[in-house]
Amino acid sequence: MPTEMIYGRNHFDTEAAKQRCADLRRRVLELSQRVSALHIGGAFSCTEMIDCIFNGLMRDPHNPAQGDTFIISKGHSAIIQYVILESLGVLTSDDIAGYCTPNGILGVHPDIGNPGIAASTGALGHGLAMSVGMALADKNTGADRRMYVLLSDGELQEGSTWEAALFAPSKGLTNLIMFIDANDMQGLDRPSLAMPNLYPIGAKFEQFGWEAAEVDGHDSGAIFDAVTSRKGDRPFVLVGHSVKGKGVSFMEHVAMWHYRSPSPDEYLKALDEIAESLK
Repeated sequence: MPTEMIYGRNHFDTEAAKQRCADLRRRVLELSQRVSALHIGGAFSCTEMIDCIFNGLMRDPHNPAQGDTFIISKGHSAIIQYVILESLGVLTSDDIAGYCTPNGILGVHPDIGNPGIAASTGALGHGLAMSVGMALADKNTGADRRMYVLLSDGELQEGSTWEAALFAPSKGLTNLIMFIDANDMQGLDRPSLAMPNLYPIGAKFEQFGWEAAEVDGHDSGAIFDAVTSRKGDRPFVLVGHSVKGKGVSFMEHVAMWHYRSPSPDEYLKALDEIAESLK
């Protein structure tokens, strides 16, 4: 069966993806000048992964209710999903302009009922369980749909994540594809220091019955190839090793950019760095 029948595309243009991801980061930076703070660091660490999901893997991403389904479990990074949905015409520029305003529909965390949003998330540790339930429902009803979900590595410290991880292969949920944004940073500590026995992450999920791959979370081609070459006989997890604040040197690996907006001078410097990266 041709790949495009299974996934959105049979080929992924990495140069086009590089340009898109730069544009998405610029758009988030633009919005950061309208609100006092937003989660830039975590949004930038998963940009390539979410871009690949929407622009390479999902079938009919313009109509998420009818095509494949996506949940961002690390809901605090929803800004990157919003700007991707804007680029696809699912959200409007007016929707984005109302981000975090009293009369706007878009908050820091995603809310079900808004265009393109399949679940309300933000209470970390619940996204995989919701995705498992939706994937099971699709399997039971015979729906030809794939369930994509993106987790933070910090959520791997939640027991509910591992209950869902055990359940999914037990029920044969081959329609479930999970991404882990493994930037090794969280609010007060690094997951690798707080819970070193989580590692290696991929091997842990394989012990639970998943198929796993670990790649550079900013290598769009590697992300696409890992998912499209999966065997497909088990749930699949892609561990994307990423950098918090990726794309802007003074934000990378710096904890304060978990929840902070750049000053006007920092904003201009960030734009210059993103432009320079495309040369």
